Amino acid sequence: MQVNPFLCHLAIDCETPITSSKTLQRQPVQGNGQIPVEDNQWLGFVLQRLVHEPSNTMRTWKMVRQGRAQEVENAELRGMKIGVVTFPGSNCDMDMVHALSQDLGFNVVQLWHKDRDLQSVEAVVLPGGFSYGDYLRSGAIARFSPIMEEVMAFANRGGRVLGVCNGFQILCEAGLLPGTLRHNESRKFICRNVHLKPVSRTAAVSAGCNPDKALVIPIAHGEGNYFIGEDGLKGLQDNDQILFQYCDEQGKVNAMSNPNGALLNIAGVCNEGMNVFGMMPHPERACSEDLANSDGRAILQGLAEQVLA
Repeated sequence: MQVNPFLCHLAIDCETPITSSKTLQRQPVQGNGQIPVEDNQWLGFVLQRLVHEPSNTMRTWKMVRQGRAQEVENAELRGMKIGVVTFPGSNCDMDMVHALSQDLGFNVVQLWHKDRDLQSVEAVVLPGGFSYGDYLRSGAIARFSPIMEEVMAFANRGGRVLGVCNGFQILCEAGLLPGTLRHNESRKFICRNVHLKPVSRTAAVSAGCNPDKALVIPIAHGEGNYFIGEDGLKGLQDNDQILFQYCDEQGKVNAMSNPNGALLNIAGVCNEGMNVFGMMPHPERACSEDLANSDGRAILQGLAEQVLA
């Protein structure tokens, strides 16, 4: 099949590899203007969006150029909606909105803490920050926000919920996740990159991560020291509910790689139903090659794949 080289240049600069929407294998545009049939079909979709959805054009071009055709297909064609909640004191909400919408291409809805309508979203994210100034305990007041009544009902119906950092703390306070987050052992706020070992092979946000590769994800918290009682810990282990553990660069879990004193180096857990997830590290801060780190993409994309499954 022949395509106009000018159109190729318009969409992807002609020499930029296209990613097949079916195989996800990079296929270079040949000198004679030919590309595989399946990629011609993908290019046709891209050009259609130029005509019918000009407001989304730059986002589409960026994703195609970075070889993310499958994500555009999943998110844009299926119209998936993810809600990001903002509480008073949230300061990572727009980071999450940007990562989900601009880096991953999802349809993102911003939800306010006083809202009582989740606007038919298919997943909810509680972002990081210092909701209500972390008074009493981190997440203790946010847990009673009007939006949380809807989030809890949504989760109890099987809806997917992800809490990151302060969002993780809120989910624990709300009883949607087991355990609690205590002050770091150092009693200091810690902000740096850490290595994570993906553990659970059945939870959506970790199952897609390579268990033999340590992920590099930033942390930024003062109360990330995860704790749970002996019986609760056994339940987490028996049910494959531990999402991530802090580890070293080689993926080995040890005391030296534990930044906050968390029990068994636990960095994230999920509920028994495998639809509510919480983690202290910030995957939204590791979703772009512009930041020289895209290790967080698989985590957030895993949430989406669970919704679409």
